[in-house]
Amino acid sequence: MALEKPEQPADGLKSLEPPATRVPLSHVFWSFLKIGGSAFGGSTQALIHRETVERRRWLDEQAFLAGFALSQVLPGANPVNLALYIGLKVRGGLGATVAVVAMIIPAFAIIMLMGFAYRQLSGMPVTHFVLGGVAAAGVGATLSVGMKVVAKLPRRWTPFLVGIVVFVTVGLLRWPMVPVVLVAVPLSIFAAYWNGREARN
Repeated sequence: MALEKPEQPADGLKSLEPPATRVPLSHVFWSFLKIGGSAFGGSTQALIHRETVERRRWLDEQAFLAGFALSQVLPGANPVNLALYIGLKVRGGLGATVAVVAMIIPAFAIIMLMGFAYRQLSGMPVTHFVLGGVAAAGVGATLSVGMKVVAKLPRRWTPFLVGIVVFVTVGLLRWPMVPVVLVAVPLSIFAAYWNGREARN
């Protein structure tokens, strides 16, 4: 069966368009099923990046970063939000549904098994050491994705400034997340619009 090839987008919109070839739904399903069954904690975003950007090349770095940012801001589980975004980008509404279902099936089964195991083993000191190690690995995987993506973005001072301000206010000063996001998001959108306008002039 021949692959469908849509028209080439304008240069400024390339990162917002779906891949040049139509991604089969079976590829979407098996990719996210594998991710859902092998990822834990913060490593989920790292595996999604590796599978969809580095291995499958369904998205470029900028499109992935846009979905990554949206998944953090929107309510719900961040990896599921990201799976929905990528499925929507590559195969529309049906792709989003397939990606989310594939991500949730193994995660649900594993959570049930781990919950039962934790109930039985929570009194043992070694359990807490294991969970601490898993948490550290998840944080490290998330940081690795952030550094990979940032290294390939255009060098502009506004995204870094917004990121530092959010990190300081939420991470260090412990300000509530919602008010900070409500202020930071409009400022970020305006800064991106302004940078794009300057680039075109």
